[in-house]
Formats: sequence, structure tokens, C-alpha cells
Amino acid sequence: MAKISKEKWKVYGNVFDQFTNRLLFKLGSQGHFLELKSPISIGKEANVFSAVKEDGSLVIVKIYRLENCNFNQMYSYIRQDPRYMHVKKRKREIVFAWAQREYRNILKAREAGVRVPTVFAVAKHVLVMEYIGGKDVACQAKDDMPSSLKKRKEYFATWVDYMKKMWKKAGIVHGDLSKYNVLTDKDKPVFIDFSQGSSTESGNAVELLVRDVKNLCAFASKCGVELDAKKTVEEIMEC
Repeated sequence: MAKISKEKWKVYGNVFDQFTNRLLFKLGSQGHFLELKSPISIGKEANVFSAVKEDGSLVIVKIYRLENCNFNQMYSYIRQDPRYMHVKKRKREIVFAWAQREYRNILKAREAGVRVPTVFAVAKHVLVMEYIGGKDVACQAKDDMPSSLKKRKEYFATWVDYMKKMWKKAGIVHGDLSKYNVLTDKDKPVFIDFSQGSSTESGNAVELLVRDVKNLCAFASKCGVELDAKKTVEEIMEC
């Protein structure tokens, strides 16, 4: 087990609150990582960092904000998911459920055969996940697409196949799928950011799927691959 000094976390004293710092220290002490290395993205809901392990390998640490989130919007999504109807409208409870939901959705998607990051640990509002990429972290789809039209067609065919597997086998819909929430690794898509993922039994599941498909078709068209949104939705939902 890696030995973590509290001194390593002082540098983050002005970035994270004490509760988060204690949680990071605990996860580090459990051997999940030694220290945060560098920020990868600063989003509306979460900050994502690379972190180094004792053996020199890298992992991703995603930290959902406990403040400055749009809690009302988060609650409006989560309250429609049958799995989380019990969640009270309290800030921390919503954020913790949001992180837990991402974890559960990733597990379900992975079990269904979708390429997603492996989650190594989840605690409250922090997730430790697989680092996708080589020396540098894998880029978002918007910044890294296969060079040939043939490979791009295969890329988007895999994207649709993943959505089909999620709907049919995992019983979930991503809900926020776009060129920003898909990574490209070795010319293959990797789905990320599952916090808005909902059960297909949710009242807004079809609405979320249609939105995901429209995002897919718009992006594919810009990459020279034409997809029919209506037919794609029907293909994903057909039994």
C-alpha cells in the first residue's frame, strides 16, 4: 500500500474544501494514487485530474463539486430515474448520488460490451478511473478522428452499436452523448461522463436517446458520414 504524506495535499488547500482533501488523502492512502498530477478538464459539475500511482502509471481522478453546481438541474434529471427516486433535494446527497449514478452506469455499460473507463474506486463525490490513452490522455472525438473515410464509418458504426448495447442490454441511455463525451483511442470510441445516464424506464428516456442520436448525426455529418436520425433511433430501440 502506498504511503501518503499529508504534506502532499497542502498544495490543494486552496482548490478543494477540507472534506474533499480528507477524502483524497484516504483514497491515496488506500493505494489508488500517490498524488494528483495535472488538471485535464474543468467542467461545470466536476474537475478531472490525472494522478500518478506508486508504480508510475496514471489514473484519472474525477471530483464532483460540492458547491457551484446547478443542483436544481441535477435533481431534475435524477428524480426521473427510478433508481434514485428516494434521493432528497439536499445538495450533498444529490452530488453523492450523481457520482454513484455515473459509477453504476459505467458498470452496466461495460457489462454490456461498451468500451468505457474502468472505475477503480468511488467515494462520495470522487471517482478513480482508468487513464485512457498512452503518454498523453486520449482526446475527445471532436479533436481526434480516424483519418480515412472508411475508418470514420467504422468508428460511427461502433458508436451506434454501443448505444444499442446500452439500450438493449444495459437498460440505460447516456443522456449527454456528444463529440465532447466520447474519447478516441486507437481509432475507436470510448464513452465517458455517464452522470446523466438514466434507466430506459425513466419517463424521459426516449427524449434523451433522441437527443443523443441527433448529436451523433450532426457530428458524423461534419466528419463526412451521413446517418439518418429517425432510422438510427429505431435501430437502437427495436426489440
